[in-house]
Amino acid sequence: MMPHRQKSRLCRMEGELQAPGGVPGRAWVRLPVSQEPESTAAASSTLALPTQREVSAAGPPIRAQSHPSTSSGTGSAATARRESRGGAEACQDAADLRAQHENALDIKMAELLQLLLLKYRLKEPITKAEMLSHVTQQYEAYFPFMFRKVSECIQVALGIHVKQVDPIRHCYVLETALGLTYNGMQDHDRSMPKTSFLIMVLGLIFSNGNRVSEEELWEALSALEVYDGREHYIYGEPRRLLTEEWVRERYIEYRQVPCSDPARYEFLWGPRTHAETTKMRVLQYLATYYSVEPESYASLYLEALREENQRARLGDAA
Repeated sequence: MMPHRQKSRLCRMEGELQAPGGVPGRAWVRLPVSQEPESTAAASSTLALPTQREVSAAGPPIRAQSHPSTSSGTGSAATARRESRGGAEACQDAADLRAQHENALDIKMAELLQLLLLKYRLKEPITKAEMLSHVTQQYEAYFPFMFRKVSECIQVALGIHVKQVDPIRHCYVLETALGLTYNGMQDHDRSMPKTSFLIMVLGLIFSNGNRVSEEELWEALSALEVYDGREHYIYGEPRRLLTEEWVRERYIEYRQVPCSDPARYEFLWGPRTHAETTKMRVLQYLATYYSVEPESYASLYLEALREENQRARLGDAA
């Protein structure tokens, strides 16, 4: 369905934030793209290597022992076997060291993610200095990579955008993505934001001709392990969200398909969605997840571009 290698470690930490039954936002339904995203490992390959300090702490490098030359074929074979075993042990040691290094970075990124979520709930800004002092001081060299990956994880999995407000002090605020004002959390609520789920549904509606039938929607959401009538550990009861809360909040329009007998229903964007965000923002969000350019979704991009131009003309006229 999509390449997971680039983001396999990115949101693995996210599973520790709630129940262990999966990671929110990790499986998106297929959208009509003009090209398949290419699988790359470049984003995480540098972190797979151990640091010089860890290599030194592991002890001196293993070298093949030298042996007197002999005309005996048996001696040569024994020497080759010893060298082969030594090489295999060295490879295993290096693999173990890489795994320990990756696990340590995952733990630090999970701590950074928890800190950012706390600031989001408290509606407080956060600085780079504060982040380093709390969780990543000893990993300062890796901080740019870690901060970028955690920011991507929060945006994709939870619908939270990390925005820089002071480049001098490196100060950031956390806000819901795409300009949406909804996060599905009550005051002092310890639950997770539900913005990403809303964006998923908006993307499905947009990519299916700006309307999607109830049957098609539930079939697509099953890829996310979101099912009609089944409580989700983050989103709660999804039907209530789709047909009651988001309808009441005017993000979703839920209506009967005209002339359908027996009655069938479909979902469309609501007036609040049109007021707070655009098709281009939703498309850019999807493209970010798939690690492609928005133009890769040719027909959707042209439709979003037409809407942008129309909005610009209306703004000029006003």
